[in-house]
Formats: sequence, structure tokens, C-alpha cells
Amino acid sequence: MKRIDTSKWTEFIVGKLFPNIVKPHVYHSREVKESIDGIPYIVRSKYNNGIKCRVKATGIITSPKGVISFGAENASFFYQNEEWCSGRDIYYIDTQDISDYACMYLTACLNRITDKYSYNYGLFPDLLKKEKLLLPTTPSGDPDWEYMENYMRKYEQQTNASITALKHLADTHKSKRIDTSAWQEFLFDDIFDVIKGTRLTKANMKKGDINYIGATAFNNGVTAKIGNDEHIHPAGTLSVCYNGSIGQTFYQTDPYWATDDVNVLYPKFEINQYIAQFLASIIYQIGQKFDYKDKWTAEKMKKTKILLPATQEGTPNWNLMEQYMRQVELQVKNSIIALTTPTPQVQQQTNLVNYGTVNIYEK
Repeated sequence: MKRIDTSKWTEFIVGKLFPNIVKPHVYHSREVKESIDGIPYIVRSKYNNGIKCRVKATGIITSPKGVISFGAENASFFYQNEEWCSGRDIYYIDTQDISDYACMYLTACLNRITDKYSYNYGLFPDLLKKEKLLLPTTPSGDPDWEYMENYMRKYEQQTNASITALKHLADTHKSKRIDTSAWQEFLFDDIFDVIKGTRLTKANMKKGDINYIGATAFNNGVTAKIGNDEHIHPAGTLSVCYNGSIGQTFYQTDPYWATDDVNVLYPKFEINQYIAQFLASIIYQIGQKFDYKDKWTAEKMKKTKILLPATQEGTPNWNLMEQYMRQVELQVKNSIIALTTPTPQVQQQTNLVNYGTVNIYEK
């Protein structure tokens, strides 16, 4: 959904909008009994709507539905749409006169307050009542509950449509294990020159725009931007973590410096992004055989075998790998379209492409 224009919204004092902030009856975990069919047991959590588990309601003093709960020392706000019971340091805002959808909108606005509070500086009711809350406003200057409700109803419709599309895609494009019986093993040393990266400490890093590739599984391996240019590897090579996130492989499209926890693979064949992506998936799986004590060093990597599609002549079938990944790319693009525009026509389009995940190593 588009970013909301808040320029005409108004700030309201929480305590004036909601003077009734309640501390419910407290139950310690030893006082409640878990039950799948029970009521929510709300604790100080940022997850699962604050629910630790469900417990038997027999003999329990419940808190009402239609209210917004929050934890004093973990100030996440959650809308409770059924009766519940409380753990320690939980409070609730009495919002029973406001619709479910408007309350869910309000909860999102309240959660903007939480950034300034921590475990050592809890958001207790007296502090919350003094906070200001920015909300959409009617011409008369009151909170526009109708706008909030309509917004959340529309949001719910879009979310449900996305979930439906996602389920459809999951059912249509289930992973197929690839038949590797005709594949062949090749030594890394036969298809790559394996070069160990070079250590560079933070103290010696210069400011610049060159990618610094570290032993990470994120951001294509880029952990910093540097100006050092003494040990730069060219674009069109693969970086592989042999320490840290062992086996994590990325195709590098720009020149870069690789740390000494990374091996750089210089292809002895003509490579492109599609072939590289195919190889990266397989190299990662091989790397899982190594661990912190048994690092996948450059020397070990040279002697490692990799299982790949092969031509009749017994060479790696680079064309097959490229075409396979082009098919995967097309499927992903169609999937994105289906999720952002979940219409029957688009869903039918995604059915045209079938592929299997590159999830192999064993014959």
C-alpha cells in the first residue's frame, strides 16, 4: 500500500483519549494450566500477539476482549479480540467502544511510541498517558475512527489476496528433486583457480566505494565499502566463505576486496550470472560438510569434487545450467507479479513455468 500522508493528522494526548488504562489480575506461569482450547495467556513479548500459550479458563479472572494490551517492560501493543489472562507487568487500554479494525490501526500507531522505552525504562501507564499519538482526524478535530476502520479492512483484503496467491504458487510450483544420475564429478582445481582472500583490519580500512567481501551470508557478502585497492579481485568471479558462513557463495559483478576468510574462484570457462547462480547453490551445499574446526581452505577446495551436469563429451554442461537458471528467473518474476497482482490471469501465467530447486549433491 502507498505511504500514508500524515500532514493533516493531529496529535492527541493518550491519557485524554483513553483515561482508562487497567492493570489486570496477574497469574504466574505456575498458576495456569496449558490447554490447546483455552484462552490466551498474555506475557511481555514482542511476538505472537503477546501470547505465551493457551490456558484453561476454569477459575481464572479474565480480561475483556476488544482491548489493547501492552507490557510495561516490553512495550509492544497488541489488540486482543478474545478474553484473556495476564502475566506480570501487563496492562491494557480500554478500547471496547472502538471497532476491531480501528483498534488494529490504533495498535500500529501506538507501537511507534515504543522506541524510546527499554527494559530499564519501562512504559508504565502514567508515562503512556503523557505520550502524544498522531492520528487521522475528522473535520471536527476528533480521531477519524471510520477512516482507520476502512483502511484496515482494505489492508486485510489485500493481505488475504496475497496469501491466496502465495498458497496457489506453493501448490503449483512444488520443488522437484533433480535427477543427477547422469551428472559427473569435477575437481574445483579443474574448473577454477582458487585464490585465498587478504586480511584487512578495520583500523586500516580507507573510505571509498569498493566492495569489501566478508564471511557473511547476507548482502551478497558485502560488509563494508573501502578505498583500499592493493588486493582487488575482478568482477565475474565467485566469493566463497571458508570460515564463518562456510560455503556461502556469491557472484560478484563489481571489483572487490575479499577478506582472508573468503576464497575467490576465478573461472577457467566463460561464466555469466546464470551459470554462477547455479554453481553457487551447489557450492553452498558442499560447504556444509565443513565446520569451524575443519575449515574449507583454498588447498582443500582445490581437491574437492563438485557434481555437475555434463555433456556427452564429459565436460560441464554450462549451457544447461544457464538455461535452467533463466527458467528459474522467469518463474520468480511471474511469482512476484502474481503476489502483487493476484488475478486469475496472472496466476494462469505462472503455471506455464515449472522447475525444480537446485537442492542436490548426492547421486
